Amino acid sequence: MAISGLVITFNEEKMIGKCVDALFEVCDEVIIVDSNSKDKTVEIAKSKGAIVISQAFLGDGPQRSFGLPYCKNDWILNLDADEFLDTDAFEFIKKKKYLEGNYDAFSFRIKNFLGNKLIDFAGWYPDHKVRFFNKITARPSDSIVHQKIITTNEKKVSVHILHYGWESLEQIISKKNQYSTWHSQQLYDQGRRINPFKPVLNGLVSFIRCYFFKKGFLNGIDGLTISLIQAFFSYIKYAKLIKIQKNNS
Repeated sequence: MAISGLVITFNEEKMIGKCVDALFEVCDEVIIVDSNSKDKTVEIAKSKGAIVISQAFLGDGPQRSFGLPYCKNDWILNLDADEFLDTDAFEFIKKKKYLEGNYDAFSFRIKNFLGNKLIDFAGWYPDHKVRFFNKITARPSDSIVHQKIITTNEKKVSVHILHYGWESLEQIISKKNQYSTWHSQQLYDQGRRINPFKPVLNGLVSFIRCYFFKKGFLNGIDGLTISLIQAFFSYIKYAKLIKIQKNNS
């Protein structure tokens, strides 16, 4: 069963070459939907044999959906440029285990790395994402941020994707800040309205969950830092939503 690799990119010159090479180990084509990168992302991707489609960023879900018609195969391996199949996920796909049973989407476990250090505490593992699906019956949602695959028959499997998303704590905070802006606007557009206590309450609950219940405290300063970052993201997205509410009242 042939597979299409699908990746959305913006300024990913550091990772895209390795990403395309890895995808070609299990895919017979790689489609890149690039959001008008300013670096050498497109040049590198093409040199590796990928097909590149240029499209201004539509949002996480819509951007992925935009690329689907360019994929000639039904089965889609939809990774980000900084995500790679771990050995167990590679074997799962290579041995066609996804054809066992009537499933149209598979949720893999995500191993998140800060540099080369695995963040397996404070609720960051196991993180699950659907990155492998059949486009005939499953598709990305229309969400601008943190899209999910809409599927009729999903299965969680205990295989892994390696996510090298951040090189520093500053980069995590910067990305979380950007995501919170998108997420707050998305919530407003969906009709969500909140009171002034919501940001503080959610931030506090998020910290307690990550630091205590998810045992971030067992990882010293790293556990405290990651728990605070999670609390910051939970707080700031709702704080921004309140600001949008006031600006539109």
